[in-house]
Amino acid sequence: MQAGGRRRTTSLVARILIWVTATTNCAAFNDAHLHYDADIHEALPPARISEVLDAAGIDRAVITSRPPQLVAELAAAQPGRVLPLLGVYENAVNKETWMYDAALPGRLARRLDAMHWCGIGELHLFAAGRHSAVFQQVVELAVERDLALLIHGDPAVIDALFELAPAARVVWAHAGAYPYPPLLADYLRRHPNLYIDTSVRDERIAPDGVLDDDWAWLFMEYPERFLVGVDTFRPERWAELPSVARTIRAWLAQLPPDVATLIAHENLPRIYRCRLSDSDQ
Repeated sequence: MQAGGRRRTTSLVARILIWVTATTNCAAFNDAHLHYDADIHEALPPARISEVLDAAGIDRAVITSRPPQLVAELAAAQPGRVLPLLGVYENAVNKETWMYDAALPGRLARRLDAMHWCGIGELHLFAAGRHSAVFQQVVELAVERDLALLIHGDPAVIDALFELAPAARVVWAHAGAYPYPPLLADYLRRHPNLYIDTSVRDERIAPDGVLDDDWAWLFMEYPERFLVGVDTFRPERWAELPSVARTIRAWLAQLPPDVATLIAHENLPRIYRCRLSDSDQ
């Protein structure tokens, strides 16, 4: 990282750490969608992650990284709090080409053998690549290992995945490419192993802070199928973590308490089947 970029990222992290939890007036939640990539790693070393999550009011977090070994370090430093998701990208270029990398399934299998992972992803894939042989092998690997797949894709990808592997456990990132409650309800009805994370969709869910009626209905109809997340897809999002977390808590507070508790807390360990302590074998 260039010196200027390092100073900029360090200042972002400083903003996180001075944003105290006193500004949060609702219960903490489990975050299902964070990234810990190389561009934040130096400024935010593994030993400081717990402090950052505390400041945002996040109990546990499913985190992926580019390259994958970064989140492995993070999970080792914060076991049970950081729930590691095995990413498939070594660098940004891989995001566009991973589905054609014939060596990828073998690399994933070796990494899965080396430590405990909670799932595989985030996989960026759209209709044109949905019949990729590599994608098929990754799906088969996830099913064999009983691991969830985090998919960033359009409806055609979800349809192709469940045609290939009806038993796959899938989390659809960002409420899908077309985040409309009627469409999502249709997919949840048709695919009992499909779950949805709402990361980066908070403005749609609660415009001007008011929970939309259609989204409220969807959450109450399928309370066990949703997860929340901030999505730190760029370094600046780590500085925005407390603010976005407050936004999430604000719309969760407008749901019935039992529904909010499922979405904020209980669904994540059940869907990802994560090991939360050494005794969970």
